[in-house]
Amino acid sequence: MAAAQDHGQDVWAKSWKRSSYWLDGLVPPDLPSADLPGRVDVVVVGSGYTGLNAAIETARGGRSTLVLEAETPGWGCSTRNGGQISTSIKPSLAKLTARHGQDRAHALRGEGQAALAWIEDRIKTENIDCDFHRAGRFHAAHTPAAYETLARDAEALMRDEGIEAYMITRDQQRGELGTDVYHGGTLFPGHAAVNPALYHHGLLNAALKAGVQVKGQTPVTVITRTATGFEVQTPRGTVLASDVAIATNGYTTRLTPWQQRRVIPIGSYIIATEPLPKDVIDQLFPTDRIASDTCKVIYYYRASPDRTRILFGGRVSAGETDPRVSGPRLHADMCRIFPELADSRISHSWMGTVAYTFDELAHTGTHGGMHYAMGYCGSGVSMASYLGMRMGQKILGLAEGRTAFDDLPFHTRPFYTGRPWFLPAAVAWYRWNDTRQMKRAMAG
Repeated sequence: MAAAQDHGQDVWAKSWKRSSYWLDGLVPPDLPSADLPGRVDVVVVGSGYTGLNAAIETARGGRSTLVLEAETPGWGCSTRNGGQISTSIKPSLAKLTARHGQDRAHALRGEGQAALAWIEDRIKTENIDCDFHRAGRFHAAHTPAAYETLARDAEALMRDEGIEAYMITRDQQRGELGTDVYHGGTLFPGHAAVNPALYHHGLLNAALKAGVQVKGQTPVTVITRTATGFEVQTPRGTVLASDVAIATNGYTTRLTPWQQRRVIPIGSYIIATEPLPKDVIDQLFPTDRIASDTCKVIYYYRASPDRTRILFGGRVSAGETDPRVSGPRLHADMCRIFPELADSRISHSWMGTVAYTFDELAHTGTHGGMHYAMGYCGSGVSMASYLGMRMGQKILGLAEGRTAFDDLPFHTRPFYTGRPWFLPAAVAWYRWNDTRQMKRAMAG
């Protein structure tokens, strides 16, 4: 770790930013400044992918809809993520079958494919210009043993689920990713990439056109159930609503303690390089795939949509830290994979908070009469959008709002209150073990 810090003393560009690269040049939303309405049909708490997609559905279904956001709309991870979209449902089909039975397991895994297909259609239908394309993803094996596991998994995915997954050997690897660090990997040609902030911006415009009222800098302080619905209190006033939707994911607070006890907020850190020569980008990302690896503490990276920079993300410390600290560490890890980038500089270093769950599945349903969808476990671009849309349909009483995630037990742990005290020890162990495995693989 000390080496990474020493390495990082000169990695900063002169005018580096702590803000998300995706926000460069994006004009903040110009929202109407009218007072809060006294009553609406639906209040949505949170203005990320979940909340906006829910609001679009309810507004177009004829319900007056108000979105309340504690910060600027899109302030959270919806504009801070890596812009990678997979069909990933974390537990395998076999694990889900053991937990929930074969039919439910297939249905749950199928929702990952449905979410990607749906978000592609949503972007086309709403005419959102956000650099969406089916780039494909190369999932790299950090050890030979990991490659063998990937090969077995790929065969099962093709055979049992019809998911395209092709093995790339180490000898073929440079055709997909310009590094010799890995030991081959799996190519998922159907996975996609997007500019996440432009996507969010497009959703916000669609919501406003649908008649949704969106209020930033308006934190919800108390939600009280009444005989006819809910009373929602904010510093700007109180709103009565028939329905409330909780769309806070990694930013869930004591406002909704039941949900807070069931999601694990985890910081994910990303850097962007200064512009790089075209031949370097072409060498490192010859097919423009998005990339990830099999380390337990995963890395994910890609070229920027205009192929001028590299965006590199992951978890670099046991506990949460500052982008000034995470930036050099990510840069060191990036240069371990791509030594050609040793002289590159960091133009942006930022973080966002995602939400995991104890069973590694997303969850949606109602509690205390309030609707919720959250816990996307690192697959939030498509899954948050998809489950937000389904939540909006549920509020409208539509049968198509039902998903395979409905009514799953949403587990917590004794004494857990939303502060993951166990996370630093777990991350430290996983990072140590990842490093140990990689060193053994190199020595062997």
